[in-house]
Amino acid sequence: MWVIEIQFYRTAAGACPVEEILDSLNAKQSQKVLGVLKAVQELPRVPIQYFKKLAGTADLWEVRAEFGGDAFRLLGFWEAGRLIILTNGFAKKTQKAPEREIALAE
Repeated sequence: MWVIEIQFYRTAAGACPVEEILDSLNAKQSQKVLGVLKAVQELPRVPIQYFKKLAGTADLWEVRAEFGGDAFRLLGFWEAGRLIILTNGFAKKTQKAPEREIALAE
């Protein structure tokens, strides 16, 4: 069975930006994002609608979840083949990912 491990980045002070964005969502939004994370972990071929390389970056990837007209993104990078470290996330309101979110992930 194909399984990718996903970890959330923690700062030296113990903050976890991905947990913070998940905590800010309502129950249904959070459930949708967690379902997409499960699909990324378990599907042998993850559809591009859920996971893709972020254009214009060296090696950042985005987990993509949409629910009821809202779009959510979690940014991260590959580490050691089957490990994805997610660094931060945001509710997407524009066509492009915000530069400060990309800078933070990098």
